[in-house]
Amino acid sequence: MIAEFSYEELFTPQPLTPDAPDTDAQPYRLALPGGDYRFHARRTAYGSWQIDPATVTAPDGDPDPLRLLRVARHPLGLSGDTTGHLVRELTATLMADAHHAATALTAAQLADLDHADLEGRQTGHPWIVPSKGRLGFSATDTARWAPESRTPRRLPWIAVHTRLADYRGTADLDTPQRLYDLELDPDTRHTFQQTLLTHGADPADYLLLPVHPWQWDETVVPLFAPSIAAGDIIPLPTDNDLRLPQQSIRTFLNASHPDRHHVKLPLSILNTLVWRGLPTERTLAAPAVTAWVHALRDQDPFLRDECRVVLLGEVASVTVEHPVYGALPEAPYQYKELLGAIWREPLSRYLAPGERARTLAALIQTGSDGRPLTAELVARSGLAPRDWLRRLLSAMLPPLLHFLYRYGTVFSPHGENAIVVFDDRDIPVRLAVKDFVDDVNISDQPLPELADIPAEVSAVLLRERPDFLCQFIHSGLFVGVYRYLAPLLEDHLGLPEQEFWGLVRQEITAYQRRFPELADRFALFDLLTPRIERLCLNRNRLLLDGYRDRPQRPHAAVQGTVPNPLHRPASVPAPARSGEDRSTVGGAP
Repeated sequence: MIAEFSYEELFTPQPLTPDAPDTDAQPYRLALPGGDYRFHARRTAYGSWQIDPATVTAPDGDPDPLRLLRVARHPLGLSGDTTGHLVRELTATLMADAHHAATALTAAQLADLDHADLEGRQTGHPWIVPSKGRLGFSATDTARWAPESRTPRRLPWIAVHTRLADYRGTADLDTPQRLYDLELDPDTRHTFQQTLLTHGADPADYLLLPVHPWQWDETVVPLFAPSIAAGDIIPLPTDNDLRLPQQSIRTFLNASHPDRHHVKLPLSILNTLVWRGLPTERTLAAPAVTAWVHALRDQDPFLRDECRVVLLGEVASVTVEHPVYGALPEAPYQYKELLGAIWREPLSRYLAPGERARTLAALIQTGSDGRPLTAELVARSGLAPRDWLRRLLSAMLPPLLHFLYRYGTVFSPHGENAIVVFDDRDIPVRLAVKDFVDDVNISDQPLPELADIPAEVSAVLLRERPDFLCQFIHSGLFVGVYRYLAPLLEDHLGLPEQEFWGLVRQEITAYQRRFPELADRFALFDLLTPRIERLCLNRNRLLLDGYRDRPQRPHAAVQGTVPNPLHRPASVPAPARSGEDRSTVGGAP
């Protein structure tokens, strides 16, 4: 809390030894009403703070985050309503953290988990302090439906008349029947059909979709009551498949049939910065966005054959627009994201024998034994930490850079959306990316590669100026994940942080040497600029949006700029020339 609030310049700790180098741990004082908080910290990349938690002392001897919020609310400039809701979010986050701590595994045990089980062990967004607030969930709801519950459950289905519902699918799922043939057993389809006939409904007039039980009870029944009474929405039984909630809490993996699609459902809870619904227009366009992004990869030998990047497509969707809210553009956006479903390809179908996948967020996870998961993976790989990191960067960065530079297109490769694929020795070999409906953005510049973008796709993707397009890599990946990974590798594996960022820069410049014809794009999308804007996620909640309703989703706040650690080259030892050299896998040699 102190570190992230200080990074966003909400707090301004003062050094007690002002002449000491920033890179060395030194004592700081945070002056607040009622007394000083003191701690030791070192300054790290992007102006971050690496605080030693064992050194934190509070005026009353109890470094409690809720007390810190109480004494800091006026210096922070928090309104009364924001403070009240924030106490609830922080308390819910601490409850989830306590559950994680009580059920934590060692680093070796974490390393042995498969992708689905490891998802339920993630501890939340490292940047956003109230990362598991889940406003709207009761304690019972959290115990049943939060990822850390790690409990597969059955989902009910509903049928919605085509007066309210629309279906979209990729070319191989161009009709809902093709989707249902894959997702539902024949007996289940027969049961659903008989249920509809019992209600006097023609099954041909309805679309089928699962619904989150919490969403049905809390949102659908109260807000769609007239449609339910009219028979436009008809409850169905469950399909009997057990589904496991993933990190995003609204996405479910099919534990009974892992080859079936993941399903993403709206959930009208406020978590991190937004209500976790499904925007109608983006849900409708999800299959078209998937088809376009897949076409970019499939026509590009570098992405397709060298990087072998996996793009987990959102291949089918059903949207249900509320008959009243849909015509009220000024209404809060949460009321336009109430009901629908997206079916996403499962990662398992793309893994080669011996490969395994871990969400990027797992790489900053620490086991109950105090050992980071990454340290365990490095040890199992047999590589030196520097060489293992090179493999990670060469698996992740080339496809992201190619989409940015060649196509003016970015994903949001944060810890949940980016998935690292490892070989049978736990060496990173390639990247998988998900979440196209919310997190694909394109350049606002007239690039030839964007000239033929389908109208349906162009209408929903946000167009951003070049420097802000770069922020999806800087803030989503470098600030959002790597600034935690770098000091972790320094503390536990002896890899200096400066060298970490030198290797990141080295991977970027290696790509640029590989594609010199894109020199104008390297200047346009400048990842090596001296400074970048400081995006602030906590500042948005605390000072900008608070907990108020608004007609559009909020964006990150901006507070000044921070130095870019990639601007100047750092001294980096040359890679070892051996059979383990990174040129043997995807990415530029």
